[in-house]
Amino acid sequence: MVLDKYTAKKTAELLLQIKAIKLSPKNPFKWASGWNSPIYCDNRIILSHPQIRIFIREQMVKQIEELYGRPDIIAGVATGAIGIGMLVADLMNLPFIYVRPNSKKHGRKNQIEGQFSKSQKVVVIEDLISTGNSSLMAINALRSEDLKVKGMISIFTYGFDISYENFKDKNVDFHSLSSYDYLLEQALDINYITDNEFKILKDWKKNPAQWEI
Repeated sequence: MVLDKYTAKKTAELLLQIKAIKLSPKNPFKWASGWNSPIYCDNRIILSHPQIRIFIREQMVKQIEELYGRPDIIAGVATGAIGIGMLVADLMNLPFIYVRPNSKKHGRKNQIEGQFSKSQKVVVIEDLISTGNSSLMAINALRSEDLKVKGMISIFTYGFDISYENFKDKNVDFHSLSSYDYLLEQALDINYITDNEFKILKDWKKNPAQWEI
């Protein structure tokens, strides 16, 4: 769910500007899943642009405070959300932890890195949501340590129905600064794409697994 249209469209414009998001409806990318996709997103590029990472950080903090008040701790999902999660925690003057996809095979064999206490209230930061499965694995890891997950905020979501179903099924409150629909709206407004490309991009979201040009 997106809270604020201005933030959603501004975030989308900035991601396009720095090429963190690329739209290529006529020459699609191939995802690791095997899907053909007219969009590629790498939000880690944000960290290389000081003014943009400040904007993203401030908008995330604003939404955290509006939605959840002040949590005890901020968690980032490794690896994409470690950087932005640390920036959010720093601005809020809160502790930070991050969650690996799996426990380490050596040393202390941690899945959650950093110090925390049971029953602490945590807000989780994610960079990108597709199906939501990897994000929910992080949520499960935090809950297994008796941390109280207030919710998750991402920079961008594709807005697939399956992701909303997955979050609802696991009783996780989820919001995103921007989404695929707002991205297309902004891309059309600034003439980044044509009307015909807009239609192609809209069609992809209807059935991304089977989409062909």
